[in-house]
Amino acid sequence: MPDTFLHGIETVQIDDGIRPISTAKSSVIGFVGTAPDADATVYPVDTPVLVTGPRMAALLGDGGTLKDAYGAAYAQGVNAVVIVRVTEGADDSETQANVVGDETLQTGAWALLTAGNITGQTPRILGAPGFATPSDPATIAPVVSVLLSVAARQRAVVIADGPNTTEADAITYAGNFGDDRLYLVDPAVTVYDSNTAGYVTRPASGYVCGILSRMDNDKGFWWSPSNQILSGVTGTARPITFVISSTETEANRLNEAQVATIIRESGFRLWGNRSTSDDPLWVFLPVRRTADMIYESIEQGMLWAMDRPFSAQLLLDLRDSVQAYLDTLTARGAILGGTVWIDPELNTEVTLKAGKLYIDFDIEPPAPLEHLTFRAHREGSYYEELVSSVAAVQ
Repeated sequence: MPDTFLHGIETVQIDDGIRPISTAKSSVIGFVGTAPDADATVYPVDTPVLVTGPRMAALLGDGGTLKDAYGAAYAQGVNAVVIVRVTEGADDSETQANVVGDETLQTGAWALLTAGNITGQTPRILGAPGFATPSDPATIAPVVSVLLSVAARQRAVVIADGPNTTEADAITYAGNFGDDRLYLVDPAVTVYDSNTAGYVTRPASGYVCGILSRMDNDKGFWWSPSNQILSGVTGTARPITFVISSTETEANRLNEAQVATIIRESGFRLWGNRSTSDDPLWVFLPVRRTADMIYESIEQGMLWAMDRPFSAQLLLDLRDSVQAYLDTLTARGAILGGTVWIDPELNTEVTLKAGKLYIDFDIEPPAPLEHLTFRAHREGSYYEELVSSVAAVQ
C-alpha cells in the first residue's frame, strides 16, 4: 500500500483465506424445436427463452414440438426449461435446416450457446425431441451433430432418440457415434394426448431430459438416470423384452450396444447407464457429468483469484479452496476422494514470471452399480441341524 502520512488510526482489511466454491447448476434443460402458434413477443425465434412454468409454456401454442417437449420434462417434476424456437419451413427439410441453424449467426441449435448470457441459465442437458430421431439408422440426425458441438463447448450432454424401428436399427445407429456426451434412448413412448383424446407416440428424449434434470435436483449430478420411472408414459412404441437375470433380452442387448431403453417393471423405467463413448474410462454418463460439473465449479469459483499478484498466501488459498470443495463432494458421495497439490516441477521461475500457475488435483467419480452378482451355495450340513432340532424336542 502507498506510504501516506496519518496522525490517527486506520483499519486495513485483509481478505486472505480460502473461498467457498459453489457447484455449477447441472439440471438446466435446453430444448430446440418449433412452435408456430407461439406468442412471438414472448418467444422470438432463434432466441433462448427461460420457460418458468406451464402457464408460460401454454403461450407456445399446440403446434410444433416445443410444447410437447416441455410437457415431457414437466411430467418428471421439472418447471424451468430453456427453449429455442425456430421457424417452420415450407417443408420438412427446410424446417430441419432451421432447427440445425447457423453457427456464425448463432441461430437454431447454435443459439443455445447464448442462453447463459441471455437467460442467466446455461443448459447442461440438451435435446431436440421430434428432430433428434434419424430418418436412416446409417445417418446421424443433423441436429444431433450440432447439439454435440454445443455440448462440448459448455460441458453439457445430449439426449437423443434412436430410430424407433427395430432393435437392429437402434444398434446400427449407435455405431455411428463414439461420443461420451451422447445418451441414446430407443424406442419412443406412447402417451395420452388430451387434444386428440387418444394415445399418441412421442420421442422419449424429452422425458429422459426431465428425469436427468429431476435427479440432479433431488439426488445429485453423480446419480445415473437409469432405473427411474418415466412419469406420464403409458407404454413403449414397441415391446421391449427384459428379464433382470438374463443376457438374452432386447433391453440387455441394447444396453450392451450403448443404447438406453425403457422397460416395464413396476412402471415404465429408463434402463441404461452408458453414453456412446469409445473410451471405457468415460463410458458411464454420470461419470462424465460428475467430472464436468467439478471442472466447471472450480473454474467459476476461482474468478476472484485472477489477476492478483503472486504470493505464497495466494497459492495456499487456491490450493486449500479446491481441497475444501473436493472434501465436501467426498462427504456427499459425489466422488470417492480428491487431492490437490502444486507441482514445483511445473511451477518454475519461467512459468510464474509469465503469469502462469499450475494446480493439479485428482478425483474419482463413482461408477453406477451395473452388474450385481450373488453367489449361491448349497450347504448340506443344514440337514444335520434339522435332525438335531427335531431330536431336541423329543
